[in-house]
Amino acid sequence: MKNICVLTATRAEYGLLKNVILKLRREPEFHVNVIATGMHLDRDFGETYREIEEDGIQITARIPILSKKDGSVGMSETMAEALVRFGLFFAENRQDLLVVLGDRYETMAVCIAAMNAQIPIAHIHGGEVTEGAIDDAIRHSITKMSFLHFTSTEVYRRRVIQLGEDPGRVFFVGALGVENILSQKLLEKADLEKAIQFTLGARYCLVTFHPVTLEKDSAMEQIRELFQAMDEMTEYHYLITKSNADAGGRLINECLEEFASERKERIYLTESLGMIRYLSAMKYCSMVIGNSSSGILEAPAMGVPTINIGDRQRGRIQADSIINCQPDCGSIKEAMRRAETNEFRETVRKQILPFGDGDTSGSIVSRIKECMSGKGEAGIDL
Repeated sequence: MKNICVLTATRAEYGLLKNVILKLRREPEFHVNVIATGMHLDRDFGETYREIEEDGIQITARIPILSKKDGSVGMSETMAEALVRFGLFFAENRQDLLVVLGDRYETMAVCIAAMNAQIPIAHIHGGEVTEGAIDDAIRHSITKMSFLHFTSTEVYRRRVIQLGEDPGRVFFVGALGVENILSQKLLEKADLEKAIQFTLGARYCLVTFHPVTLEKDSAMEQIRELFQAMDEMTEYHYLITKSNADAGGRLINECLEEFASERKERIYLTESLGMIRYLSAMKYCSMVIGNSSSGILEAPAMGVPTINIGDRQRGRIQADSIINCQPDCGSIKEAMRRAETNEFRETVRKQILPFGDGDTSGSIVSRIKECMSGKGEAGIDL
């Protein structure tokens, strides 16, 4: 039996990995170890490890690493803690494969620990580009440490190969977020409102805004512009999920709390909705607003317009349902008005998506089985 370690450090990451974890657990030749770390274990970010447990998935280990400091020093402290703690974990608990997703800085530190322990790494969502965030350098660094690669588009597959990876170990499998939308039974709007105890109204927007890590000290100015636009676009209610633990994330969340507390009749703020409630909220909303990757991947698959603010997601392949705008009040309002036009809605309806056929997790598990058995040119010699 092979030990497969699946790492999750954030609410969004777990929502994407859930089906992969469940399908890996069904394979008799695998023993799956789910490791919760990072924001999952922090009260300020909702202690979202509970969502994993509520899904009936046993957490093998909880490894706290998150610094209480905001900014670059906090990120460095978190990475240092991750490197040490996961180095010890891998030394004491031999793993045959580490499965990671995306481009988080703590994920890179865990991958370094795995690389030092000579544990092969399977990386999901490599080859992408986000020019406005430090994620780009992190993502490509994880790619260079990884043995298996699972990309969301053929373009991204070719980019991973351009980085020097063996084409026989790079697979286009589609986007896990698209699979979630196609496979999950979502809540009715009334049930969603009951679950969050908030009336969303006839028209509401789903909002998530993260720091732009390559733009020094821009977060506060940009979030204030977004607040002004929300104040002026009074025809909408707003459902807001808090920022993640990037540099400046805690400061953004403090501002969100103050802003929401003064507008409780129109704004609902939460650390995390969980995957089902988040996708359900997306299904019924007028538009997704912010700079999260969910607006690039999941919202187009749902047929929902995205107002993508600023440069954080610049460089990603984008569907026709995405409206890019500058991080200022006027541009945000103009984009929101365009998203509601019949002409734009027709564009959204006719768009063709580049992110696979909805069986991404099955493809990933199938390739892992093949590789772990030593079959094919991508076989792992253990």
